[in-house]
Amino acid sequence: MPEPVARSPIAPAAPVVVENGWEVSGRRAGGGLTLTDCTPLTKVQVRAPAGGQVAASLGAAFGRAARDPEGTLVVGSGPGEWLLLAPPGRAQTLADGLARTAAASPGDHASWVDLTHGRALIRLCGPCAAGVLAKVCGIDLSDGITPDGAAFRTSVAALATDVIRDDLGGTRSYLLHCERSSGQYLFGALLSAGAEFGIEIDGFSPPGI
Repeated sequence: MPEPVARSPIAPAAPVVVENGWEVSGRRAGGGLTLTDCTPLTKVQVRAPAGGQVAASLGAAFGRAARDPEGTLVVGSGPGEWLLLAPPGRAQTLADGLARTAAASPGDHASWVDLTHGRALIRLCGPCAAGVLAKVCGIDLSDGITPDGAAFRTSVAALATDVIRDDLGGTRSYLLHCERSSGQYLFGALLSAGAEFGIEIDGFSPPGI
């Protein structure tokens, strides 16, 4: 019996390949501005008291994002709320770590849920990424207001979206996180906005974060 394959709500551009149990695009972009469906990344939402031990272990303040020693991107997505982004297939590992921390501080009343298959995640990367995003988002994207590591929830193409600035090797990059049902729409809106900048689809490659 063949292994089950997970599918993103965003239709993969040809050629289609399987990575870490996910059907993804095998396309490789050659330009400087790319759009990648990163839905296969592990996504775990955590809620805990802001002043508790679980919050301290996560380390990211509300409105900020940073990588922990294991390479997980920890996003302070709301007051007492975090989003953990990690390579595919790490949900149980993250949950086990959270459980150990919570057990040591039972007064925290922390909770977490695996959102991997319930949400879409897109990466927009390149020197012109802010210009693309500015066409569909009213937030000031200047370095002084939304520097690398900034995290905020706003309207992107009239869609409620979590936006995380996560520069890669000094190149400006944004992660956009939304409900699964809106993933294809948001991906298409960003492709349209980036057309004048020469945007290209780049397929997902693990670890992806």
